[in-house]
Amino acid sequence: MPINSIEDIWSAVCEECKKTISEVAFNCFLKDLKPVSFNSGEFVLSINNEYMREVIEQNYTDVLKNAIKTVMGIDVNVLIAFEDDEEKIKKAEQFSDGLSFEDFFTFSNFIVGSTNRFAHAASLAVADNPSIIYNPLVIYGPPGVGKTHLMLAIKNHIKKKFPLKKVEYIRSEEFTNQLIKALQEGKLGMGTVDDFRNKYRNVDVLLIDDIHFIAGKEQTQEEFFNTFNTLQQNNKQIVVTLDRPPREVKVLDDRIRSRLESGLFADITTPDFETRVGIINKKAEQLNISLNENIVYYIADHIKVNTRQLEGVVKKLQAYITIQNKVPTIAVVQNFIKDIINDSQPEPIKIERIIDEVARTYNVSESDILSSRRTSSLVLARQVAMYIARETTDLSYKAIGENFGKDHSTVLHNCSKIEEFLKDKPFQRELVEDIIKNLQSNSQNSF
Repeated sequence: MPINSIEDIWSAVCEECKKTISEVAFNCFLKDLKPVSFNSGEFVLSINNEYMREVIEQNYTDVLKNAIKTVMGIDVNVLIAFEDDEEKIKKAEQFSDGLSFEDFFTFSNFIVGSTNRFAHAASLAVADNPSIIYNPLVIYGPPGVGKTHLMLAIKNHIKKKFPLKKVEYIRSEEFTNQLIKALQEGKLGMGTVDDFRNKYRNVDVLLIDDIHFIAGKEQTQEEFFNTFNTLQQNNKQIVVTLDRPPREVKVLDDRIRSRLESGLFADITTPDFETRVGIINKKAEQLNISLNENIVYYIADHIKVNTRQLEGVVKKLQAYITIQNKVPTIAVVQNFIKDIINDSQPEPIKIERIIDEVARTYNVSESDILSSRRTSSLVLARQVAMYIARETTDLSYKAIGENFGKDHSTVLHNCSKIEEFLKDKPFQRELVEDIIKNLQSNSQNSF
């Protein structure tokens, strides 16, 4: 399961807890805990019963610590707060900053190899001297090779070396969502568009992950272009990542592409054997386990693409060694690899996700796409969404139609219309292709 938020971490921790305590104990004592914040030193949970808080604190803190270490690979303190204890929770929330495990990504725990050496060196140079060289820095490569790790390592390095600098990290999808919210509330006279712009145009370092997601979204691209210009004119550092070279993002605004091409490109490809061995050994070291060299080589030889899968196998081995108190065999590793590869398959693309991406790209609302309104812009967006659903899912025309409140013949008609429409509309065809690539990338993407 991709881990992108504190809720994802807590869900994984709960699953680990269930392996070590009974279902009755979990349901009685841990089920009602709520995650509040997670920083490099402390995981804060809350519960709305003071007696239960004391019981958990006295009897289950170690269970929670061990589960967190299994999931995240580090030792942290666990604080159980009474839900009404506002001071504790407010204090905890002060340490919560977006993605709750950002602080754990550093240059020291990034394994350098032939496929990422240049990107690592360029990232470290930027972190040591932001705005002096390599501005903007553009890191690109497929999911799971370490782009986000390097982005967060830059952020953490700069915050430590230059504590007074304002550093902002955000995924481009969230950048788009925040802009849409600002535009909507700004129309009500709340002035949030200015707040949005102040947030991103008054920083010393801006790091935007997965910038390919803004392609085709006119308002977002315009906002990013103006933000980029403001920061560059003020000699501020910009770092972006993509899953492919900018030239392959067909409907990325030419002005943005031109700005990116003025900087340094650093690509990361899938790790070679030596790098995979290094990643496995580093993760084992973090989890305080020792793996036989033959086991390490076997894993590295059978998982060749995604570094997250390598780490997943090592985490399973750590749990096996701790619980079973046995030395793992090749047969055990084979089963873990099979499980990890199956668990790491891209999530099926959902209709809701398609509608959301199409709505933001064509600047309409999701409810409009699902409505019966027939303005030309809505008809096009609705037809594109149905066409993409047919291209990216295994759903039948009937099932697609049910999601849109239409019958199967309407879906068939709309798909045929779009196929014909795209034949002599190169820009629209490239736009649809980019939406599909973004959806496919998003189904694989995580730290």
